[in-house]
Amino acid sequence: MFFRGSEIMSYRTIAIVALPLLLVPILFADSPSPVPKDTLPAKLAIDEVPFGLNSPRKNKDNLLTAGRVALGRQLFFDPILSADRTVACASCHRPDHGFASAEPRPRGIGGQEIPRRAPTLFNRAFGSSFFWDGRVATLEEQALQPIENPTEMGSSVPDALKRLQADAKYPAKFKEAFDDGLTAANLAKALASFERVLLRGDSAVDHFRNGEHEALSTSERHGLWLYESKGMCWRCHTGTNFTDESLHNTGVSWGQAPADLGRYTVTRQDADKGRFKTPTLRGVSLRPPYMHDGSVKTLEDVVEFYSKGGGANPHLDPALKPLNLSDDERRDLVAFLKAL
Repeated sequence: MFFRGSEIMSYRTIAIVALPLLLVPILFADSPSPVPKDTLPAKLAIDEVPFGLNSPRKNKDNLLTAGRVALGRQLFFDPILSADRTVACASCHRPDHGFASAEPRPRGIGGQEIPRRAPTLFNRAFGSSFFWDGRVATLEEQALQPIENPTEMGSSVPDALKRLQADAKYPAKFKEAFDDGLTAANLAKALASFERVLLRGDSAVDHFRNGEHEALSTSERHGLWLYESKGMCWRCHTGTNFTDESLHNTGVSWGQAPADLGRYTVTRQDADKGRFKTPTLRGVSLRPPYMHDGSVKTLEDVVEFYSKGGGANPHLDPALKPLNLSDDERRDLVAFLKAL
């Protein structure tokens, strides 16, 4: 699969009707993020790469097949993986929101607030590390962790396998996709296979860079120039996927409570305090709010944040400097980001 860059009521009656509506936020304040419907195209391409992207890396231990992708897709939208069958992968990684969470902090099992925003799954086939803190090296490793996270799906992998084994359809589907059938490793492989085909490219920017001058407006072209020069955005958002796949301290949420020190929680190295993964800019306009904590509401706010040089702290990445962009420059840079 790949994506391209479209009667009058009395006061008493009103009060009676409105009362239940007023109670809705109270009754559902602690509900988990809902499971969206699967509205993706019926057939997902497994061997096509969108224009503008390089060929993604392959996992020799998990060959990409239509059967594995279809199985992973079904699992992605199925709350059977959560302990109480209320939360699915798609609850946080919403296809209608750029495969990211629409909330700054989505809610997992029992309505628990998840500390970090769910990042986009676009182009994770190109990933070299995963999660905001980069704590795992493969999509297969990443796929099982939310199942066992007490605030996300609140289960264990063995219990999830028992639910799948007792299901009327899954044992046969696993046997079709894998010679050894339903196992923890194959559960991870199926989910990872689906995530690998979520490729996004073929944007107006790609066509402009290919010589189609009219693919971008004057404002978007100026934004691209700013991205490549004064804005210095390319230093982190580089390559055809617009990310260096590295981690940086930009000062987002620094000094706020509860503290989230990012990569430091994995390595315990002072140099890693406040460092988080650089996300791809592909499809970035589809998935506000922004940053690992969802604290920046709009792309305009993102550009303003970086124009000011990020958030000051002792571990701020040296690449960040005040840009002092003008109103027109900030507008054009946002136009370029939307063109991606």
